[in-house]
Amino acid sequence: MERIREIRVHRLVGATVDGGWPSGHRPEDDLHALVEVVTDQGRSGFGSVFTNYQLVQAGVQTLRPYWQDESAIEPERVSEKLRQSAFWQGRGGTLEHVISGIDIALWDLLGQVSGQPVARLLGGFYRRKIRPYASLLFDEPDVLVERLRWAVGRGFRAIKLGWRPFGRRDARFDELLVRTARETVGPDVDLLVDAGGSEQFWPHGYKWALRTAQMLAAYDVGWFEEPLPPDDLEGYCLLREHSPVPIAGGEVFTRRQSFQLWIERRAWDIVQPDSTKCGGLSEARRIAWWAYDHNVQFVSHGWNTAVGLAADLHLAAALPVARYVEFLTPAPYIEELTVEPFVLDEEGYLQIPDRPGLGITIDRDALQRFSGA
Repeated sequence: MERIREIRVHRLVGATVDGGWPSGHRPEDDLHALVEVVTDQGRSGFGSVFTNYQLVQAGVQTLRPYWQDESAIEPERVSEKLRQSAFWQGRGGTLEHVISGIDIALWDLLGQVSGQPVARLLGGFYRRKIRPYASLLFDEPDVLVERLRWAVGRGFRAIKLGWRPFGRRDARFDELLVRTARETVGPDVDLLVDAGGSEQFWPHGYKWALRTAQMLAAYDVGWFEEPLPPDDLEGYCLLREHSPVPIAGGEVFTRRQSFQLWIERRAWDIVQPDSTKCGGLSEARRIAWWAYDHNVQFVSHGWNTAVGLAADLHLAAALPVARYVEFLTPAPYIEELTVEPFVLDEEGYLQIPDRPGLGITIDRDALQRFSGA
């Protein structure tokens, strides 16, 4: 059996995209890391973690007694072993983020060893392509128009706009932004809105969210994401029942157990786990099937890297119902990190990689360039 010999952590800095938080993010900020699981046969699998390099490095070392010399081709068992062995060091949170990256890398390795794409190992291909939505930040109306024209010109047929300045001034300005967006992209581009309610000290509650949802419905917005603080279960349940547009959320949650009550209570119309935080592909797949069995839609959250996007594509391929994947753009950690870039077809779709493992090849020169060395 092929076994884990080493886990390397690769820092990604120099091209970090602004995430919309009040202080903003600079290119040199440290938000993402890649983990590379190396086997005793010299093979490498890659995973992505939405957590900074120092925390990932510390997490990998904390977990070392549980992964050292473990199987490199049993992702579900090994990631569950890491999860349950590390409860006393932090149940969920940063260690779960680290486990997420290791889990994705182990799926990549299992695919390479078996000669199969990850989607087939996750259950099979329900689809060979899927529509990505361009994930963009809101901005002042003139800047927003240029950003939207760029995305549509690149071929995107679905766009999500989120965070500042939406929800940070007044209702009239929010409607101006949404009206500007709809008039710019026209009626045939799917338009989605993310309030960013997981921002620190989010000030809005149920009544603001309901009034805003009613406004969004007038512009044919496809969903309203994170309109409330992420722990407001009762508020989400009430909002989902009365909102004229679907309500989405869940990106900050970790571990499958955290999602169960929310899915059972129908707190969301669309659940959005992030496979680079929630526990990897193993945990995201469990959440996705739990959602499917409760008739809740699943769309991966992916403020991401190329490795995270590839993982999301394989997961979407292996689910009976899947509509989108999130595509952060422009984003060098997605668009410059692989030898073969992700390319939209003329209908605005992405092909699911069908080579063994995640089906991507990391550009080692780009990885070195982004390491900050």
